Amino acid sequence: MPDELEKPSGQSLVRKLATILSADVAEFSRLMGEDEEQTLKTFRGHKQVFESLVSGHRGRIFNTAGDAILAEFGSAVEAVRCATDIQAALRTRNDQLPPNRQVRFRIGINLGDVMLHGQDLLGDGVNVAARLQTAAEPGGICISGSVHDQISNKLSLSFQCLGEMSFKNIQVPVRTFSITHAQGLGDLPSPKPRGSGSRPAKWIPAGLALLAVLAGGAYWAYTASQRSKAETAQAIAPAGQPVQTPLSSEPGSKPADATPPPVPVREPVTKPAQTPPAGKSRAEMTQTPPPSVSAAKTAASPRNAAAAAASSTASAGQFDGVYSGPICYGQFREQPQRCYQAKGTVSGSKISGQWPMGPEKKVTALMTGDVANSGDIKIQIVQSDVNKSWRATINLTGTIRGGLINASGSFLNGRAATLNWHKNQNYGASH
Repeated sequence: MPDELEKPSGQSLVRKLATILSADVAEFSRLMGEDEEQTLKTFRGHKQVFESLVSGHRGRIFNTAGDAILAEFGSAVEAVRCATDIQAALRTRNDQLPPNRQVRFRIGINLGDVMLHGQDLLGDGVNVAARLQTAAEPGGICISGSVHDQISNKLSLSFQCLGEMSFKNIQVPVRTFSITHAQGLGDLPSPKPRGSGSRPAKWIPAGLALLAVLAGGAYWAYTASQRSKAETAQAIAPAGQPVQTPLSSEPGSKPADATPPPVPVREPVTKPAQTPPAGKSRAEMTQTPPPSVSAAKTAASPRNAAAAAASSTASAGQFDGVYSGPICYGQFREQPQRCYQAKGTVSGSKISGQWPMGPEKKVTALMTGDVANSGDIKIQIVQSDVNKSWRATINLTGTIRGGLINASGSFLNGRAATLNWHKNQNYGASH
């Protein structure tokens, strides 16, 4: 039974556990200041998509204020699913706008105890969600540790732990996570880990002190070695032979009575003539080494070894592997957004792939492209039916970074297309 609290006015408050989603538009004041009418038009269109997705995931919007939206869900899994769908849908809409006119939401999600006051919800459970939203990047999602514990191993998501974060007017630090990738929807903006920009500066004094200690130790070891060599030379010097003492470190100084040791005269050594083995003449024995020996000596030099290693790395292909993931077509005219799974292979400077499409698999997609050493990539996907009577071409450009291919482009008719693929980790074991 929920706990009921009587206020002095006689109005009751009911407590319950709920998942709260808090959303707010990033840089809303700037957008309104530059163009109020266009900003409101875009915001209203985004809000309609937002509300329909909340309803589709069995949630309800219980409060709005300006550009802020608060929604309640009975399930943490449904709340996170709804948030990722919202960001994917709004990203498609924003892609049709100039970068400085895009209306992007920050989203925070928290699971906590709240108080029901009429149709409104109050309490720390709501406040924490609102604070988490401020920690998210525009177009990104931050969740609390309580939500993360509920959705682990239930959704195909990637997370970045931001540690325990302290928020204004929240008494206890909040375990915070950022969602970095949603399968089928691509990557999401994520903030850098807290303190990543200032932590190295704190270690500068300690690093300088360590360098000073190491330098002092190296100087002491050097001087000790020099003294040891001088003492050893004095100990083994022949009787009556003067020993040369080390020169003073002062410029132009010379030790008194220092006599240079005599230079020994070595007798030339004459090697006996080498008798050639049976069946070989002396001329054959003096021939230059075979080419294989010369090549081995040349390859042994450090410069040639480094060049050979670089050539081996380049020939192996630093990006080689099988990559797979979603290809998404943006909403265009009467056509809704659509995503499907595909894959391709990177080998050297080329990427290629082929897969069937459509419910009856009567359409074939053929992918070709080029991969630069810098990681830049150009992709062309040609889709055609069995009879070659229909054909559509998609041109995409992007990059390969850290085992991820992110590329975007469009059809010839202007419909947006995005590709977000991950490298198959089992590729190396099977090749």
